[in-house]
Amino acid sequence: MTGTPPLVLLVGNPNVGKSALFNKLTGKYVTVSNYPGTTVELSRGFAPCGGTRTEIVDTPGMYSLVPITDEERVASDMFFSENVRAIIHVADAKNLERMLGLTLQLIETGRPIILAVNMIDEARDLGIRIDIDRLSLELGIPVVATSSLSGEGVGALLKALATPPAPSLNLTRYGTIIEQAMMDISALLSPASPIAPRARAGLILQGDLRERERLVRENNDRDAAAILNIVSSTRDRLNHSPHYYVALALRSHAARIAGNCVANPSQQPGRFRTFLERICTQPITGYPLVALVLYFALYKFVGQFGAGTLVDLIEDGVFQNHLLPWVTTKTAAIPWVPVRDLLAGEYGIFTLGLRYAIAIILPIVGSFFLVFAVLEDSGYLPRLALLVDRGFKRIGLNGRAVIPIVLGFGCDTMATLVTRTLETRRERILCTLLLALAIPCSAQLGVILGLLGQHPSALAAWALIVLFIMLLCGFIAAKVLPGERPMFYMELPPLRMPSLGNVVIKTYTRMVWYFQEILPMFLLASLLIWVGNITGVFSLLIRGLQPVVGWLGLPDASAVAFLFGFFRRDYGAAGLYDLVKGGALTTHQLTVAAITLTLFLPCIAQFLVMQKERGTRVTLWISAGVLLTAFGAGYLSHVLLTAIGY
Repeated sequence: MTGTPPLVLLVGNPNVGKSALFNKLTGKYVTVSNYPGTTVELSRGFAPCGGTRTEIVDTPGMYSLVPITDEERVASDMFFSENVRAIIHVADAKNLERMLGLTLQLIETGRPIILAVNMIDEARDLGIRIDIDRLSLELGIPVVATSSLSGEGVGALLKALATPPAPSLNLTRYGTIIEQAMMDISALLSPASPIAPRARAGLILQGDLRERERLVRENNDRDAAAILNIVSSTRDRLNHSPHYYVALALRSHAARIAGNCVANPSQQPGRFRTFLERICTQPITGYPLVALVLYFALYKFVGQFGAGTLVDLIEDGVFQNHLLPWVTTKTAAIPWVPVRDLLAGEYGIFTLGLRYAIAIILPIVGSFFLVFAVLEDSGYLPRLALLVDRGFKRIGLNGRAVIPIVLGFGCDTMATLVTRTLETRRERILCTLLLALAIPCSAQLGVILGLLGQHPSALAAWALIVLFIMLLCGFIAAKVLPGERPMFYMELPPLRMPSLGNVVIKTYTRMVWYFQEILPMFLLASLLIWVGNITGVFSLLIRGLQPVVGWLGLPDASAVAFLFGFFRRDYGAAGLYDLVKGGALTTHQLTVAAITLTLFLPCIAQFLVMQKERGTRVTLWISAGVLLTAFGAGYLSHVLLTAIGY
């Protein structure tokens, strides 16, 4: 299309510093949008390349051109864009041999490829020496050594982009049978594709479903049938699948190149680094470390500092003492009572919507995202995934699920989107169920930790019961849902001191995203509650909930908090905060209410994302199960705590 800037794609495995390098290339002028027809987000920015304004797209992490997850499918599909000027493959310098397999696959697409050997500073610190010129000669493509932290090599990378390289002719050989099949398939493929026929033939042989769809769509029936016959006969002639032989050849080719270009240190990494690696991943030390992280990061920082100090500072110091009295004074002159109530009444936009969103929710969410950014940038999260992999397999998941689970403690809506990184539909449904059921978002968690923190026994009861319900439901769901046992693989980045710049950028970006998502929802909730209040529907719903909360041993006033929970979980938690502040709940009732509210229905935003990701039928089943589980667990908790005299 005329006037459309050329595209440069950043591709690579997860945890290789790709996004940080993207930020260095594009600066602050970045937008985030969904790939058409999916919920997979792509970061887009612009950089000057040889005087041309070039769009750079940070594609989702991928391990191979044969996609497994939704994110890998999107990254693979991006290669078919007609407007791609070049592809930058970002590889981890410390694990270059493992990275080169993807480089060789990218070379086969016929696209101009530039290899960015990233984290070169960390490789040097480990004593790894890479001959960049020799590597470029071996691969037949430009190679640039970069550091996404210091910015080393970014200028050279932009210079290389100014004149896109010619496609390399250094192709991997896969053996006589597969090579012949690829030649035969290539001769029958439609020439319209921007991807080299050899690469497409290899993907078809390996069973890439997207390529088969393109095959049927772009070729006539006779050629498509002939190609599928070639695939079938080739598979019959091989002892293993074509994918096995392709992977083996790529690994062997990558090893030869790395052997010629990479000099590894004769000494092992330092003892302290090895010690840190061991204590993070060994169960005997790893789980106590997790407990310390949870205590200091979630309980002390998010629960006490975020939900306590910051909330008190903003709510009392700003809203209660200054903003709300000013709003009440200004709105007192409005002659229409309903309008006055909409702005400054009990459920008004200022007194409820903005106060909850800014004074109670925002400081808690911000403190959590700061913690999450530190853990992410330090390289600890992948090691946590490795540590919990065995336990997660008992509930039908693998260690990769720890990323959306942990992120769920910040925002379940965002975490539900991240479940697309899991390999199978079964895993995505299981993880979505657990997020909807038992993972409180940072705002809800912060409020609950702040309320229960002064009652250690109540806090312990809440944590143990919610954890038990989560594991029990996950175990049962894993038995009921059909599917294969999950496999686990994940690239382990090095443990490092978090970069202040990266932590600030990640925290700020997520807070902006969350605030843009949450503030309209809170204002809408205030409007709906106001409408319900003046029409009498709100009072009717409260009266309908009162027998249910009475069944849980809670006062009638708590029905309001649960009704708020229909709009947002954290909205309900903020309502619980108001009840405790007014002395309406005993410790026993607070414990039961906290358990029930934690297990309560997902918020509207999460519900809509679930519906988009998992479909209406699955979402309704999950929501119904969550609602029954929440009130059932609340009732049993009430009975149990009463029986032990608590």
